[in-house]
Amino acid sequence: MLEETFLFLIEVVGTIAFAISGIRLAASKRFDWFGAYIVGAATAIGGGTVRDVLLDIPVFWMQTWWYLAVTGLSLAIVVLFRKALVRSVRMLLVFDTIGLALFAVIGIQKTLATGYPMWVAVIMGLITGAFGGVLRDILINEEPLLFRKDIYATACMAGGVVYWIIDLCGGSPILQQGACAVTVILLRVFALRYSWQLPVLKNETD
Repeated sequence: MLEETFLFLIEVVGTIAFAISGIRLAASKRFDWFGAYIVGAATAIGGGTVRDVLLDIPVFWMQTWWYLAVTGLSLAIVVLFRKALVRSVRMLLVFDTIGLALFAVIGIQKTLATGYPMWVAVIMGLITGAFGGVLRDILINEEPLLFRKDIYATACMAGGVVYWIIDLCGGSPILQQGACAVTVILLRVFALRYSWQLPVLKNETD
């Protein structure tokens, strides 16, 4: 019961965080409210949709209305606090990092619950965490963070590996989930703080 409650809270907070990151970027591009809602919804449910299609299970947001309702709440939050949220790049990074970490956990947990092995769960955690941001960036006509040299998808993968290691050591599910989320957040924070980047693949003319 405690684990289910913890996962539900992670999902709610992650949905709000990712939806706000999408709506905030849409506002910076001067989208109208409906357009901003669509971008926020795509950010919040995009990665999980890809995950569920690949796992061949019912798409999660089609089973309950609350994901779309939470996106509406996120839109209201951005409208009410637009001065703090829309103008601050730091706030965007905060919400994006929180959403990335929590959705990576959700992706791993849901994949394991369907009976897939851990290595598949790690990949699905990456997809759940990162692909919503890819859809967001495509919709607002930006180069997706996933394809830049930033430590983004790599942070998801590292969080999944930590989850796997703790599982092998017999750690509790809540410890696994918490350690995964903290790993993703810390890697993103340190990467942004100290400009950590992956090597760029260069062509012959560079």
